[in-house]
Amino acid sequence: MTNVSTHNRILADRIYLILAALFICSLVVSNLIFQKFFVWDFFGIYTFEISVGILPYPLTFLITDVISEVYGKKKANQVVTAGIFASFFSLFIVYAANHVQATEWSPVDNVLFTKVFGATAVAVFASMMAYLLAQYIDIHIFHFWKRITKGKHLWLRNNFSTFSSQFVDTFTVLFLLCSFGKIDWALFGGLLLSGFLFKVLVAALDTPLLYAAVYVLRRKFGLKGTEEIGMLQPITPQA
Repeated sequence: MTNVSTHNRILADRIYLILAALFICSLVVSNLIFQKFFVWDFFGIYTFEISVGILPYPLTFLITDVISEVYGKKKANQVVTAGIFASFFSLFIVYAANHVQATEWSPVDNVLFTKVFGATAVAVFASMMAYLLAQYIDIHIFHFWKRITKGKHLWLRNNFSTFSSQFVDTFTVLFLLCSFGKIDWALFGGLLLSGFLFKVLVAALDTPLLYAAVYVLRRKFGLKGTEEIGMLQPITPQA
């Protein structure tokens, strides 16, 4: 069992806090900006039609994979749970703001604010249902493959867990948004394919970033084999 100094333990906690903050920010922002859609031509191979809300979302899966690998399953689940509370709290703030009357000189009037944020409640509900399923599936599959491979082949568990969870996430959120009438059912198939392929592409591209982050953190904290920071024992001061 590896020992860890008090300084490194404090540093590990600070890095975890930063990762958790980035995770929660990405999740909340994706729910607030989802109503804008754009087209992206991927080198003439495929044309994506996706929501801008999808842009920060893959980052959340990269972060949970880093936390899962370095800090352990328990810490990853804690971040997911914190993200749920943050999303619902943001929903409460938007709901309250939507019911406050704008002044005559307000740059954003009641109609415009409602048009932009009025669907946030449905978006957050749909996102949370998809998010709950996808993130817990991602963490579970990640650790399943970590046990099977005895801590080797990080790329395998990163991509296998992300591909599976991202399909669940994309399908669930689109199904709920279509069911609530926020998106036409005729768009379901195209948006599902575009959303899933985009997330798969990003997951594949972020694998080097995952390797780099895990390498730096594991080396910094002296983690060996399948060790995680939660397993580290503090150094006992000599009398």
